[in-house]
Amino acid sequence: MPSILYDALGRPLHTSETFRPDTRELASIRVRDRWSGYPSNGLTPERLARIFLEADGGDMLRQAELFEEMEEKDAHLSSQFQIRKLAVQGLDWELIPGGENPASRETAVFCRDFLEAFPDLDGVVLDLLDALAKGYSVLEILWEASEKQASIRALPWVHPKKATFRDSNTLRILTEDEPVRGIELPPFKFVYHRYKARSGHDSRGGILRVCAWMYLFKNYSIKDWVSFAEVCGMPLRVGKYEPGASKADKEALIQAIRSLGTDAAGIISKSTEIQFIEAQKSSSLNIYESLARFCDAQTSKAILGQTLTSEAGGPGGSGSYALGRVHGDVRQDLTEADCIALAKTITRQILTPLVGFNFGWDAPVPLFRFLFEPPENLKLTAETYRILIDCGFDMSQEHMSERFKVPMRKQHEQPLSRRKADDRGSIPASTLMEASLKTMDRDRKKGRPVSRDPNPDEPEPGQEFLDALADSMPLRGAPLDAVFQTLMPAIREARSYEDILEEIYARYGSLNTSMLHEMLNQAMFAANVWGWLKSRQEAND
Repeated sequence: MPSILYDALGRPLHTSETFRPDTRELASIRVRDRWSGYPSNGLTPERLARIFLEADGGDMLRQAELFEEMEEKDAHLSSQFQIRKLAVQGLDWELIPGGENPASRETAVFCRDFLEAFPDLDGVVLDLLDALAKGYSVLEILWEASEKQASIRALPWVHPKKATFRDSNTLRILTEDEPVRGIELPPFKFVYHRYKARSGHDSRGGILRVCAWMYLFKNYSIKDWVSFAEVCGMPLRVGKYEPGASKADKEALIQAIRSLGTDAAGIISKSTEIQFIEAQKSSSLNIYESLARFCDAQTSKAILGQTLTSEAGGPGGSGSYALGRVHGDVRQDLTEADCIALAKTITRQILTPLVGFNFGWDAPVPLFRFLFEPPENLKLTAETYRILIDCGFDMSQEHMSERFKVPMRKQHEQPLSRRKADDRGSIPASTLMEASLKTMDRDRKKGRPVSRDPNPDEPEPGQEFLDALADSMPLRGAPLDAVFQTLMPAIREARSYEDILEEIYARYGSLNTSMLHEMLNQAMFAANVWGWLKSRQEAND
C-alpha cells in the first residue's frame, strides 16, 4: 500500500506516483523587482488600514513593500529582528537518523554531506527566518537531476511581494506568464516557511503586522520632535526699534538679527535692543521622546517578548539581575520555538524530497535539529555522577565517555596518570600526616612551642604563658587516642588531602571527643583567667 507524503502547502501526495524534480526556474529575479511603490512615504492611519485590507484580500504587494521599508527605516525595529534571527543562525545543528537500520544511517550520512557542502546554509536559515517579520518566507529549489541522482544547486529567496492569495487560500507565485493570478506551487519545488504569531491566515501572521501601528505613531513623534528641534533648538531673536526708526534702520536691524543666527556676530547701534528668547524647559518638551520610547518598548515586546534585555541600558531604563534573568529566559523560549519550527521546515521540505529523489520515497528521512539548549554546567553534572558512583551506582565507562564528550583511551595510547593533589611527589598523604605529627612531638620535647609564630616581634608575657600551656598538653596522649584510632585507618588509605578531609567530615559525628572537649575547656578557662588577671594588673598600674 503506497504511503502518503505532503508537500510544502500540506497537499497530500502518493508515493506510488512517479516524481521527477522540476529543474525550471519559475520565480526568476527580474530587474524591476528592485523597484518599489514606497508605501511608507506619507503614511497615514487611513493608508495603513487600506494596505492591510488589500493584504487580507490576497494582494500582498504593498504590505510586503511596506514591511521591507519598515526594517530599513527603523533602527530599533531592525536591531530587534537581528537579535532574534541571529540567535538561531549562530547555533550548531545535528542530524538524527530516522532509525537504527543501515538504510537510516546511509540517508543520514548523505544529508549531512549535502548540508555541510552547501555553499550558503547560514544564508538559507536567515532567509527562512524572514517569516518572523512578514508571516511567511519562500525559497525556490533549483534542482540538478540526472537519471539516478538529484541534487540541489541553490535555494534563492523569493520576495514576499511575488506571493499572492488573491484567488486561493493557499500560496501562489506571480511569474512572467501569470503576473496577476500566479501559479500553483509544483510539488517539492518551493520551500514555504510560515511563522504563526497567532492563529489565522498566513498573510496576517507576521510580527510586523503588529508593529506597523507603533512604527506609524513613532514616525509622527519623531517628525514633530525634529520640527521642534529645528524651531526651538536655537533661541528666538527679537529686535526692538524706536517708533520713529526709518526703513533703513529696520532693514539694518533685520540684517543684524539674521547675522546673529548664522555667524553669531553683527553690528548694531547703541540705541538698538536685541533679545534672545529661549524655550522654557518643562516636562512637556519630553513628550516626543517619551512617545518614541513607548513605541520602541511595545515593538520589543512584540519581537522579543520582553524589554529589559534591550531597554535597561537606555535613559530611564531600570531593572535587576534577577528580572534580567527572567526576561532572558523569555527570549530563550522564543529561540527554541523558532528552532523547532524551522527544523521541521528543513526536514519536511528540503531533506524529504532530497532523500526521496535519490533513495525512494519510502527511505527513512533523518531529523534536522538545532542545538538550542543552553550550555550545560558540566562541573555540576560531574559532581552528581561522582555522588552516584560513591553510592554504589553501577555505571559504564562508555556512558561516561559519551556523556562528557571525552573519547576513551585506545590500547596503543599512553594512559593519563592521576594528577597529584600537591607537589610533594608520590609520598602518600597518610605518611605525610604521620610525619607531621612526629615532627610536632619532637618539637614539643625540645621545648619548641608548636603554636608560636616563627618570626615573633617583641615577646609578650601573656602569649608566652599560653604557648607554654599548649606545649604542656600531650599531642598524642589520652585525649586524642580515641580520635586517632578512628581516623588513622582512613588516613592511611587516603590518596590525597582532599580524601582525608572528606573522611574527617564523614566520620566527625561518630568521633569520641569528650576528653578532647574537656582539655580544650580547661585551656580556654586558663586563658580567660590569665586575661582577667592581666587586665586587673594593667588597671592597677
